[in-house]
Amino acid sequence: MAAVLAVASAKVSGQVAFDHSATVHPQAKGFVHAMGQKIVDGSGNDLLIRSIGLGGWMLQEGYMLRLRQEGQQYKIRERIEKLVGEEKAELFYQAWRDNHCTRTDVDSLKSWGFNAVRLPMHFALYTLPVEKEPVAGKQTWLEEGFRRTDSLLAWCRASGIYLILDLHAAPGGQGNDLNIADRNPDLPSLWQSAANREKTVALWKKLAERYRDETWIGAYDIINEPNWGFTDPERDKNGTQEPNNAPLRELLVNITNAIRSVDRNHMIIIEGNGWGNNYRGVFPPWDKNLAVSFHKYWNYNDLNAIRNMLETRSRYDVPVWVGETGENSNVWFRDAVKLLESQQIGWAWWPLKKLGTNNPLEVPAPTGYEQLLKHWQKNAPAPDDSWTILKALATNTRIDKNLLHYDVLDALFRQQHDPTARSFQVHAPQQFRLAADALKSSAPITIPAVAYDLGPSGVAYFDLDSADYHVSQTNSKGGNLGRQYRNDGVDVYRDSTSGYFYVGHTEVGEWLQYTFQVPAAGKYRISFLAAAPEPGTSFRLAINGKPAAEMFSVAATGSETSWKELPGEVLTLPAGEAKLRLTTVSGGYQLAAIMLQPVKKQ
Repeated sequence: MAAVLAVASAKVSGQVAFDHSATVHPQAKGFVHAMGQKIVDGSGNDLLIRSIGLGGWMLQEGYMLRLRQEGQQYKIRERIEKLVGEEKAELFYQAWRDNHCTRTDVDSLKSWGFNAVRLPMHFALYTLPVEKEPVAGKQTWLEEGFRRTDSLLAWCRASGIYLILDLHAAPGGQGNDLNIADRNPDLPSLWQSAANREKTVALWKKLAERYRDETWIGAYDIINEPNWGFTDPERDKNGTQEPNNAPLRELLVNITNAIRSVDRNHMIIIEGNGWGNNYRGVFPPWDKNLAVSFHKYWNYNDLNAIRNMLETRSRYDVPVWVGETGENSNVWFRDAVKLLESQQIGWAWWPLKKLGTNNPLEVPAPTGYEQLLKHWQKNAPAPDDSWTILKALATNTRIDKNLLHYDVLDALFRQQHDPTARSFQVHAPQQFRLAADALKSSAPITIPAVAYDLGPSGVAYFDLDSADYHVSQTNSKGGNLGRQYRNDGVDVYRDSTSGYFYVGHTEVGEWLQYTFQVPAAGKYRISFLAAAPEPGTSFRLAINGKPAAEMFSVAATGSETSWKELPGEVLTLPAGEAKLRLTTVSGGYQLAAIMLQPVKKQ
């Protein structure tokens, strides 16, 4: 974790610093491979893969750009072309791919604790679509995808991190979840076209020929999340109940045979139907160097949730791996990693970055982006500076423009073995405009409300709805309901008028802890920047475990963001570290900052 702290503390004003000169580049000895129920490295040592997916780089999905409809990449590109023309659209996508993934991204991943990268590939960067081939049945190869993959592999090799190739968008598209494979439903899918399947097999053979001797290629993940109803396409369109999966097995075997004709070295990863979890009819395994991938989202983190994985591993004597998981709160992240690693199952988080908070890096929306979204989603007038906005969006995907969510990394790595609370402000430098900045308080101790401690729920804070379990529990909606600043259960919102962040949706029994330094022993008057639409909201305070104010009423201010500085108690504080805990007695208030002003002696 020391390396993670070093990188996080070096991040100032959105920049992640990394000293390449101090990096030691280990040499991979042999190939990652399956050994019975384990994945091992080239020396035969157990390898627990801790990976992250580069979602959005080669393949955009609409939700990553905050688009609510028509989320396939080809539709997004059509929108951009209509707005700025084909030439500028191509410039946008080249800039997007130049900036979205760089050497510094890979070096940072290594320093944070990841040991592998999963690359979601779009087939159309490597070969022409079937419909555009000048000669039917022939394969035209494109340099763009191979060039980008070569660069990524070089960065992985230099940093000592494995690269897993993942065919995320197969020719024609592998399912009815259109966005994840950029599928056009007006054209034949992967399963409706023999030519698309032949192209898929040919692409994997080409990749295997190119990378067969590369020891830093960790595996070939040959088809991401098939989701197709072969038997009952009307009632089971995503294949979750498919009873036999014969076409899927046939294609997986054909791809494997093509790879093995040129590459006997690399481990092959397979995924079942129904987004990677339905293996009915797919087994038994047909290759000795094969791992089975499951995907895990929005369900409980208990043994029952992964029972199918454990039974598959034992029954077929194959390693299993969670090839995709994430998109939840830090509470869910910590519990998922703890569960998986307790059973020696590796994982790949999804994704590294997007416009959103529940990933290690956040792509900030450029000025004017909301107006652009309104144009696309509500037929509002197009912004006059659309091209400027799009160029800024492509630039903002670069890591030195990203916002580092240290709390996400803390949940994935540190909290697994050290579940203590830590001061957020010490370990995660401020990256946004906070209430304390706008307040311009003269108080020597000013704590933004969103800077509550870093650590697990029940230790650093407590929130009643701290994770999303809607797959296991109908209508479950948890985590940060404001979707701003942090990724815990605490609900953080942004005041659109002032631009700063605050804690809202407070409920009875929830609490926040703040660890801070008291410069000198003495008496301090505490006050709060708070708001409440209605009267009757309140909280109580404790300092270092002792009650300090049994009841503090928040006066009604008229609206959720009508902020007032409300005076409070006089507290006696010793010098040094202090822990303040604020517990909601009656919910409904909003909190932006806490101030402590020394009381002058008379």
